[in-house]
Amino acid sequence: MWELDYDKQANYWIKKDADSAKLEREKLKERIESFICERKTCALATASDGFVRCTPIEYNFLDEAFYFLSEGGLKFKALKDNKNVSIAIFDAYDGFGKLKGLQVQGKAWMIEPFSDEYLKILEYKKIPVEAIRKMHDAMNLIKVVPKSFDYLDSELKQENVKIRQHLEL
Repeated sequence: MWELDYDKQANYWIKKDADSAKLEREKLKERIESFICERKTCALATASDGFVRCTPIEYNFLDEAFYFLSEGGLKFKALKDNKNVSIAIFDAYDGFGKLKGLQVQGKAWMIEPFSDEYLKILEYKKIPVEAIRKMHDAMNLIKVVPKSFDYLDSELKQENVKIRQHLEL
């Protein structure tokens, strides 16, 4: 009976990346931040104790962190027990030679409503504070601090580096 070697498959990119041509760290970080800032939506994955949720959601990237305003939803079921999250940002598939996407591993934090950080994000998004205060329940603000990025960009071939780059923070 066939059985997949999950450990071998999980280590595929780790082994492949070990000796691959890489962009200089600061150049890669700039490329990733540019990619993030040129887009506004992602898939936010949360999970805990046999429960997984992947939520399409708008984000803002400010001060090297992702911010998500949310009324609620099942993502909070997982966030209650597990603050480790994954984010995927990607362009629509337009052929194998035109791949562009980003996977982010990070840790989520809930920001207290009307705290300085909360108000800063409302101001950044141009949302009047009074509009939020009038709501029955204030919007939830999730902050995700990235731990690592896996960036995929077919155009990197032109720079003589691998199209997949990993950045640990």
